[in-house]
This record gives sequence, structure tokens and C-alpha cells, in this order.
Amino acid sequence: MSKITLFSSALLAAALMVGAPQTGFAAGEDTPPKTTNTTKKCKEGKVYDAQSKKCLAVESHNFSDDQLYLAAREMAYAGQYQNALHVLDSAQNQNDPRILNYRGFTNRKLGNHAVAMQFYEAALSINPDYILARSYMGQGLLAHGDAIGARAQLAEIRTRGGRNTWSYTALALALRGVPSNY
Repeated sequence: MSKITLFSSALLAAALMVGAPQTGFAAGEDTPPKTTNTTKKCKEGKVYDAQSKKCLAVESHNFSDDQLYLAAREMAYAGQYQNALHVLDSAQNQNDPRILNYRGFTNRKLGNHAVAMQFYEAALSINPDYILARSYMGQGLLAHGDAIGARAQLAEIRTRGGRNTWSYTALALALRGVPSNY
């Protein structure tokens, strides 16, 4: 393991141990999701239903928006961007900042920078305190050469009480040149 990797791992661990309060979203959202059967067992964008113990097409089951969000988030982190977008399409509330944020994340990862920025901006117009959207937006800005815009998002995260969070640490590391998968 390289010194940079060890340093960034230690910095991330320290930030997570401090545990600043979250901003009104699901517990643990400020950290990468755990892998579940949705990405371990299911194929073709299906979502694992714990009750039936089956992988189901999102159109064939009455998944809640929370279930769809969590499944799409897991798929996005697993690199299943098209599957994540398909799942997000099934959410009832398309104006949920979490849904908008992960539309931004998946589009950013697919190389659709302008589209991603529109989704991040939409999420932040609904909830300006959504620090995860700010972190992802900052990482997208940085990837397109806008270090000033990325630093502005980092400052916003800090101002909004997110200094000791994964969102802050991930963007701060990206600004220092430490590569990230997020």
C-alpha cells in the first residue's frame, strides 16, 4: 500500500470517527453503501426484495422510494450506472434531492458532465445543506478543471457543518490530487 493510500485511508478513518451530525437524510448516507444482494445476486437492474428473497424488476414490485434510492445508490457505487438510472426512473418522487443527486452521480460517471451539474444544482436548490451533493458536484467540477468551483463547494460543506464528514474528506482529498472512485 502506498504512503498516499495509507495517508488518505487514515484521514478518512479519522474524519468518520468524529462523526458530525448529518443533514436530514438516511443514516450512513455520507459514507459509501454496503454491498447487498441487489449487487451481489441480482442482474439486469433488478432489486433484491428481502421479503420474497428474490431479485425483482422494479416495474413488477411496489418498492418504496427509499428502497429504490438505496438500490440505485448501491448500483451506482458498484459501477452499474445504467442500472442505477433505470431504478431511479421508477421512483415516485423525482424531486427527492437524493434521487436528483444520484442522477447527477451516475451521469457524471457516464461522462455527462453538464447533465450531472444540472441534477446536482436541482438537488441543492431543494436542500442547500445536502453536503453529499456538494461533494459530488465539487468532484465533478474538479474533474473538468474547475478547482475554484470545487473549493467553493468544500467551503460550503464546511460552512454547513460538514467539516468532519466523508463528503468533506472525499472532496478535500480530491483537491489534493488523491484519486477517488466517487
